[in-house]
Amino acid sequence: MAVIRDVMPAFELYQPSSAADAQQLLEQHGNDAMVLAGGLDSFDWLKDRIRKPRVVVDLSGVQELKGIRTTADGIEIGAMTTLTEVATNPVIRQNYSLLSEAAELVASPQIRNQGTIGGNVSQDTRCWYYRAGWPCYRAGGNICYADTPVGRNREHAILQAERCVAVNPSDTAPALIALDAQFVIRTPKGEQITPAEKYFIGPDLDITRMNILRPGDLLVAIRIPSAWANARFYFEKIRDRNVWDFPLMNVASATRLSGNTIEDIRIAVNAVAARPLRLASVEAAVRGKPCSPEIGEMAGKLAVQGAVPLQFNSYKIPLMRNLVKRAISGVQEASWAS
Repeated sequence: MAVIRDVMPAFELYQPSSAADAQQLLEQHGNDAMVLAGGLDSFDWLKDRIRKPRVVVDLSGVQELKGIRTTADGIEIGAMTTLTEVATNPVIRQNYSLLSEAAELVASPQIRNQGTIGGNVSQDTRCWYYRAGWPCYRAGGNICYADTPVGRNREHAILQAERCVAVNPSDTAPALIALDAQFVIRTPKGEQITPAEKYFIGPDLDITRMNILRPGDLLVAIRIPSAWANARFYFEKIRDRNVWDFPLMNVASATRLSGNTIEDIRIAVNAVAARPLRLASVEAAVRGKPCSPEIGEMAGKLAVQGAVPLQFNSYKIPLMRNLVKRAISGVQEASWAS
């Protein structure tokens, strides 16, 4: 029998029963603490011996962070609500089907049963150099191994790459941005409410993080306003395999139509940059225009302006152009490479 010599370092495990206690523990232990939600991202770091937290705060016993509640202006989803619950909830499926569709395309049924909405939007990048412990920029080093002449970068960024070309892997994030969701965060200074698109940050602001959470902060809920309920929704995810895989790219849009005219729209893409991107320039360009393949074509070309491909990911430019085109026109074509 083989002997495992690189045993996982010991840590203190805390299992609070309230959000207040969880936030207090995170504040007390600061950078030494790791949050454990569904565990799908955290367990990878622990089993690979890459991260070695002194403290792990397990949120599975915090009931107030679970569940979906109807509010006076929409719904509120606890951060510890599983992706399966989000995908199957009748209110979400009826009024905010964009989110249920995105949640249903995350990984596999087993993972969705365990993974949480808070974990899905807060997970770290899947760049294999970074996940394998290479001393890259994001890990505190002075190089991006993916962005070198010999780097493997098929899944990496074509937009807003600032030293690091790793991408955000969340499927629910662009849907929440399109729905104008608000993230509720408990901090040492009190409650903070942040628009979904502002929750995520790129390497230009902080190369070591993918969201605004700091030591001591806790994401407790996500609120979706009723303003975009029952809009015309579009979600599409491109991946190598039909189950389990992270997106090569995804797109989410919410559109209000007046006849065939685009009255208002919100559109976001992910896996093209270190953070999910709201395409504000595309939104502005198509408002007041007819919902048609021609306008979709124009929007797709606008969306990829400034894109810079790496050695192995030039396919992402036509892919993004076509995903945006289809999100505008509302028609999913048989081949994403068309």
